[in-house]
Formats: sequence, structure tokens, C-alpha cells
Amino acid sequence: MAAVWRVKRNISTAAGDCPRLIKFALHAPKNVVVEFTNGSRYNLPAEFLRVFSPAVDSKIRSIGGEKVIYGRRHVGIMSAEPVGNYGVRLLFDDLHKTGIYTWDYFYHLGSNKFTLMRSYINMLKKHGLSRDPRAKK
Repeated sequence: MAAVWRVKRNISTAAGDCPRLIKFALHAPKNVVVEFTNGSRYNLPAEFLRVFSPAVDSKIRSIGGEKVIYGRRHVGIMSAEPVGNYGVRLLFDDLHKTGIYTWDYFYHLGSNKFTLMRSYINMLKKHGLSRDPRAKK
């Protein structure tokens, strides 16, 4: 069952140019859908949200100074909890839960989804890594 929140408060943005969020829907475990006042609607997959977590400690491997998260193709979102009136904390099934996704950040991710994902896949290829989790031994 999807968790849907209608956002009724007028949420101000830091930059002032991000449209206001009007709908947040968690379709656990696969994705989050967000809608904004300018008509933008984004379907953001769990893997994408996990890889681009705003948390500092998102189980990152540093390779040559680059922060690399890999092996998260099948990660799922278990829940979302509101944080103030500006965002949510997502809990992933790999137990990552420290990132707070602001409404502005969802808008950034959605409006740059294809470019960000392409860059991520190219970085994985560059380092010989995969979106798939490592096989259990």
C-alpha cells in the first residue's frame, strides 16, 4: 500500500526557485513519486534514491578521492518518516536511514534524474564496479 502525503503547508525553499511540493507518495519498496506546483511529477526508484542519499555516512567507498556507492540495484525502501515540514527520512532495506531528503532535493534529483544516473553508471564502469550486489560466498 502506498503511503501518500498531501503537503498542505506552503513550504519555502532555500533557493527560492524550487516549486512547492504538493504530493509525496511512497510505493514501498520500489519508488517514491513526488509532484510539484509547476506540474513536474517524478518517479524516483529506490536504487537512485539510495545512491544519491544526502547522508554523509551512506556506506561509501572512496576510490581515488571519488565517493562510490555500488551494488544497490535491488535495494528497497521500507518506510518514510516526515522531518519537520521540509522533508523525509527514508529507511532502506540495507538499513541505511540517516539521509534527510528535503523537498528541494527531491526536485533536484527528479529534474536531473537521467544525467545523474548516466554519470553514476559511467563512474561504476570507470572503477570496474556494478550496480548488482556482490555474490554471497
